[in-house]
Amino acid sequence: MNGAESLVKTLLASGVDTCFANPGTSEMHFVAALDRIPGMRCVLGLFEGVVTGAADGYARMADKPAATLLHCGPGLANGLANLHNARRANTPVVNIVGDQATYHRPLDAPLTADTEGWARPVSVWTRTATRAASVGADAAAAVQAARGAPGGVATLVLPSDVCWDAGGRVAAPLPDLPVPKVSPDAVQQAARVLRSGQPTLVVLAGAALREAALADAHRIAAATDARLITPMSNARVARGRGRLAVERIPYSGEAARTRLAGIRNVILVGAPPPVTFFAYPGQSPRPYPEDAVIHVLARPEEDLGEALARLADELGAPKVQPSAGGPRAEIARGAVTSEAVAQTLTALLPEQAVVVEESVSFGRAFYPGTVHAAPHDWLQLTGGAIGDGLPLATGAAVAVPGRRVVALQADGSGMYTLQSLWTMARERLDVTVVVLANRKYAILLGELAGVGANPGKTALDMLDLGNPDLDWVKLANGMGVEAARAADMESFADLFRSANQRKGPFLIELVI
Repeated sequence: MNGAESLVKTLLASGVDTCFANPGTSEMHFVAALDRIPGMRCVLGLFEGVVTGAADGYARMADKPAATLLHCGPGLANGLANLHNARRANTPVVNIVGDQATYHRPLDAPLTADTEGWARPVSVWTRTATRAASVGADAAAAVQAARGAPGGVATLVLPSDVCWDAGGRVAAPLPDLPVPKVSPDAVQQAARVLRSGQPTLVVLAGAALREAALADAHRIAAATDARLITPMSNARVARGRGRLAVERIPYSGEAARTRLAGIRNVILVGAPPPVTFFAYPGQSPRPYPEDAVIHVLARPEEDLGEALARLADELGAPKVQPSAGGPRAEIARGAVTSEAVAQTLTALLPEQAVVVEESVSFGRAFYPGTVHAAPHDWLQLTGGAIGDGLPLATGAAVAVPGRRVVALQADGSGMYTLQSLWTMARERLDVTVVVLANRKYAILLGELAGVGANPGKTALDMLDLGNPDLDWVKLANGMGVEAARAADMESFADLFRSANQRKGPFLIELVI
C-alpha cells in the first residue's frame, strides 16, 4: 500500500466520503488510488475557489467535513478566499494540498511555495506529511482537528513522494474531541444580567441558530424582554413557518446603531462582540452603544444549545410557540424590487429548501421578508470574500440530495466563481440559481458615499458591469445549465416555480 492509498482508506474510515477536487501532477497518485478504493465521491471543480467554497457548503449542511484536493501552493492560493469564508463560518474542512516531492523542493522548481505558511492563517491545524508510513495517522488527525468544536479547516500538505512511496498504513479513526459545557457561573451571571431589567441584547451565532437552540433563546427573551439578534452573516440559520425567527444586525453601521440604541448589556452566545463591516470617518466601529457591557454566556467552542437550555431553565422560562404566520403569501406582480422578490420567495419556496444568499446590495429585503416562507435553512457568505454563493450552493446540493437549493446570487460576485455552474450540470444538482442582474457593483456606490467621496466618471466606470452587458443566459448555457431571463415579477414567478419542480440545475437571470 502506498501513502495515497492509506490516505483514501483512512479518510473513508473516518467518515469523510466526499472530496471536492481540482488536482494536478502532484496529486495523481491520490487520483489513481480512487480507482482502486471504492466509496469516495469525487466532485470536480474547474477552479480552486469552487472547490473550497463547495466543501464549505457541503459541511454546513452535512454536519461533517468533506475533503478538498488542491494542487501545490498556487492552487491553495486560488482557493484561499473561500477557505477564509469557511474559517469565519467555523466549517469543518479537511483541506488536502499536494506539493513538491521532499527531495525536489530544495531545487526551487516553478511551483515551489510556502504552502504550509499560506494555509496557516485559514486553518485550525496544519501539518506536512514527511513519509508514507505517517500519512494515514496524519489524515486521521486532520479529520479530528476539523471536527473539533466549533469546527475549522485542517490542512494536510502531501509531498508527492510520500504519496507514491510504499509503506502506507491505514489509521483508525480518532474520537471526536469532547465539546466543553459552559460553567454554572456563566449561566448564573447571564441570568443576573437578564433579571436586572436593563435593556439587554443576546447575540446568537453558530449552533445557537439551529431550531432547538433558537426555541430556547426565545424562551429567554420572552421571560426577560431581552432582544435576540444575530451577526449580519451566519453559516446556517433554521427559518420559516413553524420556527422562531431572529433578526440580523443591519449591514449599515448607522442603521445598526439606531436599531441598538439604549442597549446596556450584550450577552454573547457563540459570537464575537459585534463590529461594523468597515470603518468610516468619524463613526464608531461598534453597532451597539459604547458604554454597553459585554458578557459571555458561551464561547464558539462550547455547547451553545445546552447553554441556552440551561439558562432558560435557570430563568424558569416557559416554552414559546411560533407564530402561525397568517395567510399564505401571494406572488408579487409588476416591477422587480427587493420586497417583491422576497414576497414571491415566501409564496413559492419549496418545503425544506436550502437558501444560499449572496445578494449583496439588492437583497436587503430577502431575509426579513421571508420569515414566513416554508421551513428552510439559510446560508450566507460569512467572511466577506465575495464569490462564495455559487460554490456554497454546489456543496449544499451534494450534501442534501432531495432538498432544493435556491441560490440568490448577485451578478458581480457570481462572476468570481462562474465555473460552479459547470459542476452543477456535471453532477445534475437540484439548484435554482437566481442571478440578480443590476449590472453594477451596487454596494460600492454606497461605500463611496460612506467615505464621503464625490465620484466622477472614472470612479463610476470602475463599478459598472455594463459595456458590454453580461449575458447570464448564454453564460449558463455555455456551462451546460438551462437558463432564461425575467424582467418582471410575473415571469420570474413562472420561471421560479418551474425550476423548482424539475430535476437538475436551472438559472434565472432576473433583470433589475
